[in-house]
Amino acid sequence: MALFQFCKTPTGPVRVTRVQLVLYCFLLSLIIYFLHGHKAAVSVESPHPIVHALGMDRGRGMAGMKFVKVAAPQTPLETPWGGPLVWGDTHNSDLRRAKFAQREIRTGLLALMVGTYARFVKRFISSAETHFLPGQRVTYYILTDNPRPLDPPIKLGPDRKLKVVPVAEMPGWDRLARRRMALLADAIRNQIVNEVEYIFCADIDQEFIAPVGEEILGDLVATLHPELYGMPRNAFPYEVEEVSSACVEEDEGDYYYTSELYGGLVSEMYRLAGACSLLILQDQANGVMARGLEESYLNRYLIDHRPTCILSPEYSWWDSPLAADVPVQRLVSLGRQCEAYNKQERKVHRC
Repeated sequence: MALFQFCKTPTGPVRVTRVQLVLYCFLLSLIIYFLHGHKAAVSVESPHPIVHALGMDRGRGMAGMKFVKVAAPQTPLETPWGGPLVWGDTHNSDLRRAKFAQREIRTGLLALMVGTYARFVKRFISSAETHFLPGQRVTYYILTDNPRPLDPPIKLGPDRKLKVVPVAEMPGWDRLARRRMALLADAIRNQIVNEVEYIFCADIDQEFIAPVGEEILGDLVATLHPELYGMPRNAFPYEVEEVSSACVEEDEGDYYYTSELYGGLVSEMYRLAGACSLLILQDQANGVMARGLEESYLNRYLIDHRPTCILSPEYSWWDSPLAADVPVQRLVSLGRQCEAYNKQERKVHRC
């Protein structure tokens, strides 16, 4: 009240001069402006599994919980350990494309097609024909328990092949998550190792919508998770249970990587798939499964074996309030986007 004590005489009613009235209005305007600006911070209520990373799946209250989307981070071109962080339209990416364009490279693109995911296969391959390593030799490896969705055959361009790798039926996402790394290791050992130099593993419910060229090639390649890029380290949904082989300590980890796209030299991918499969089997024998499924084991491996090349969220993106703002969206997860659509929207977007 000390601020306004001069408004009242010792013995009489309030007397406000014109100057004082103007001053009060000005102060009130400042207060309203400050409060409005404070409340206008961008926030989104998120049903995304990131809530589990912050421990809210363990009995902590979720009512009113909000996540604040941080400002778009800068676009560094290098990791802390000196590897390239790839953004497709930079000069560095031009140099990488020019380097690999001088060679004839054989690259594989592998996806698992089981159950209802068969509805995505034609769009996945057709979009890859347009945008994935255009002008290079590419073999599509489709691991599936039902090859019928590939009949009639999808029309492919020159130097493009499609090979079907039969796998046993795996109903249920949990069972699939336990087997995917083992299936990748088996496919590499039994077939892929003799046919291509590089292999990339991708979720089939994705669509290439912009060029993905030779800039992605490297010995061991990981892709930044679009909803966690720019987030603080304590928001990363690493496995924290010490009984799990995927457990990550508080002082470990630089980035959080998505399992939607990763790859590299066939030899490196075979080591990755074999190591992750072994960790999953160890946990399974102990009745444990990391909460992030195979993505947790992938992140554990990539902490111990840092990628030689990291792809920006341009190469794995979906429409989400938490997703990073990127200059170009190159590979979009239809499955992640469709989760947020209602029945009519799913029909419109061909989910």
